[in-house]
Amino acid sequence: QVQLVESGGGSVQAGGSLRLSCAVSGSIVSVFKMEWYRQAPGKQRDLVASITSGDITNYIDPVKGRFTISRDNAKNTGYLQMNSLKPEDTAVYYCRAEVRTNPRDFVIFSYWGQGTQVTVSS
Repeated sequence: QVQLVESGGGSVQAGGSLRLSCAVSGSIVSVFKMEWYRQAPGKQRDLVASITSGDITNYIDPVKGRFTISRDNAKNTGYLQMNSLKPEDTAVYYCRAEVRTNPRDFVIFSYWGQGTQVTVSS
């Protein structure tokens, strides 16, 4: 039983900032890669940023230099700091995490958060 709870979304004017959080809870042995996706109305869900358990990060070009993904392994929590927000960043943002739950079986499952709305107005 694993769940991801997202928070920190909201409405902001262009140029503003938001910080999203993703708390992983349940039967956890290890959390591996964590990712943030976003989905605008009528469009597909796209990867935005990822971070490995060793803090190696990757970003898509539209958010490079503006977004920062991070994690606190002791708290099983991931973050997405979003600065200089633009209207085109408006979307529902989803957290995804790869989690090992069985200490005697090395199997990894991916879990999704419920999504949090980010709205950027001009």
